[in-house]
Amino acid sequence: MNKFVKEEVSFLKGARTRFRELKYVLGVIYQFYKGFRKLHFVGPCVTVFGSARFKEDHPYYEMARSVSYEISKLGFAIMTGGGPGIMEAANRGAKDAGGLSVGCNIVLPHEQHENPYLDTYVNIDYFFVRKELLRKYSYAFVVLPGGFGTLDEFFETLTLVQTGKVEKFPIVIMGKEFHKEIYLHIEKMLEERTISPEDMDLLLFTDDIEEVVDHIKKYKDNAPGVKVQAPKKAWWILGEKKVEAA
Repeated sequence: MNKFVKEEVSFLKGARTRFRELKYVLGVIYQFYKGFRKLHFVGPCVTVFGSARFKEDHPYYEMARSVSYEISKLGFAIMTGGGPGIMEAANRGAKDAGGLSVGCNIVLPHEQHENPYLDTYVNIDYFFVRKELLRKYSYAFVVLPGGFGTLDEFFETLTLVQTGKVEKFPIVIMGKEFHKEIYLHIEKMLEERTISPEDMDLLLFTDDIEEVVDHIKKYKDNAPGVKVQAPKKAWWILGEKKVEAA
């Protein structure tokens, strides 16, 4: 078992010595610092979530590649979890369009490796640090079919937008057939009034790539809360390097 996995398992067992807790906190700070150093210069991103298990010949792989190709042409870098499957497809789509392709990979016991279509990437040891980095640099999310991890990323981000913890930005769900029960459950929540009618406006369910691109472009051009920033300038004196598409 990876030493960071062991540390996280130990942390979640309850109270430990003060030294162990301080050591954990310092480790988390280092993980954030490592992410900031690597991703600070990538410019505005759109993050694509989805399963690591779909192969190149799967329709959802092709969907992720195609939509990322079109989004990349808007001037966004495409960011993913950096692994295989949907993540690889999205990064590959960015490369097809000549855009910037970025990965924020997670270190897992079964050693998920970064895919070959990345211009830059960072390996992170803790899921919650990785999720915050994916959110920090992104101006839109595209969620494709996936497993528990994908749903975790989707619903946590949606909750932060709903509660105003982050500014409202587009969240797109693709794979309507795959996600139909989730859509019905969201409608059930609306019916039972556990969410508000306006919460339905936070999501776009569609398989139409043109609609996805138009939706993101509308926010990019018109939404008051979405202010797309130019890439930060790298300072060579600090050992920083500008990130460009290969």
